[in-house]
Amino acid sequence: MSGVWRIVAVREIVVKLRDRNFVVSTVVTIVAIVASLAVSGFLGSRPDKIDVAITGPATAAVVETANGLATAADSDTTFIAHEVADRAAVEQQVRDEVVDVGLVPADSGWLLVGKTAEDDEATTYITAAAQQLALQRNAAAAGVSLEELGRGAVVSYDLLDKGAVDPGLSKIVALVFAFLFYLASVLFGMSIAQSVVEEKQNRIVEILASAMPLRQLLIGKVVGNTVLAFAQLALFVGAGLLGLVATDRADQLGQIAGAAGWFIVFFVVGFIALASLWAVAGALATRSEDLQSTATPLSMLIMIVLFAGIFLTGTPRVVASYVPIMSIVAMPGRLAEGTAAWWEPLVALGLMAVATYGIVLVAERIYRRSLMQTQGRLTMRQALALED
Repeated sequence: MSGVWRIVAVREIVVKLRDRNFVVSTVVTIVAIVASLAVSGFLGSRPDKIDVAITGPATAAVVETANGLATAADSDTTFIAHEVADRAAVEQQVRDEVVDVGLVPADSGWLLVGKTAEDDEATTYITAAAQQLALQRNAAAAGVSLEELGRGAVVSYDLLDKGAVDPGLSKIVALVFAFLFYLASVLFGMSIAQSVVEEKQNRIVEILASAMPLRQLLIGKVVGNTVLAFAQLALFVGAGLLGLVATDRADQLGQIAGAAGWFIVFFVVGFIALASLWAVAGALATRSEDLQSTATPLSMLIMIVLFAGIFLTGTPRVVASYVPIMSIVAMPGRLAEGTAAWWEPLVALGLMAVATYGIVLVAERIYRRSLMQTQGRLTMRQALALED
């Protein structure tokens, strides 16, 4: 009878795969992940065109130089000059929002004209262009070259960790890990609980209990749903990694993929514990209506992990990355941002495995003692007080 759990596991998988809602929601989520990343990449790769109203040929030279500086800086910003008659016409074009900014000569050099707020890109490149042209004129007047005038003023940038992931991207990855954890935990966990309580409510469990040990029934349900959760999560993560390639972030793919791989490993180990607890929530209930009460502590735990993954920073996040269940989200998030040493996920995973083993042992005892009780909803303390 030791291999009966395999039959239960296969049944759990087959039933879920025949569920049209499950299949459709999985496909829709994958498409949404790929589409959102593709749209993000498309929008990010679109050139940022800034229309500039100008007056006079000298102004046109500033705009042309600004375009050259933007190109040299590998920026997608492009300035498009629109020549008008005078300063009043420039201001009117800006006021009517025909252009984004205006550029006119001023006593001290040049004046950028905006409507309600400064344009950072225009300020950066047009200011730099005006300064470069002024230096060229002053250098010529002084009888020296621009290179001689600017000798010793070159500033270069050296990154100490060139393989580090962009902070904004690592934050998004951590949010995605937290969301996927919550989605998979609730979706598959509630499915386990509902399956258990339905079998109990319909008295099917009495037939199953006569054919197999209840321990085998629990193992089958946990293993079947863990396999499904792993497969779905792997598909979601794979879709996300493909999307990163589409957004021209392939240079950061290695570290993100490593963090994603750890996330799947942590989730599988942790979900075994969560799945056992969801089965307990179903076993403690007598009717489907009881699940709201018996599953509340577990739902609160999942919400705490979700919020911890989103909001914790600094030392609290480091601590959370070692706390079982919380580490499912916190440790991969730290790996994504490059703040965790190579040995830290191994230690956290070991702690998770030990905690999972202990949770499964307790959950199995509660499950066996409460599954055959149909008189009313039980608490964990009441179930532990029952005889096997």
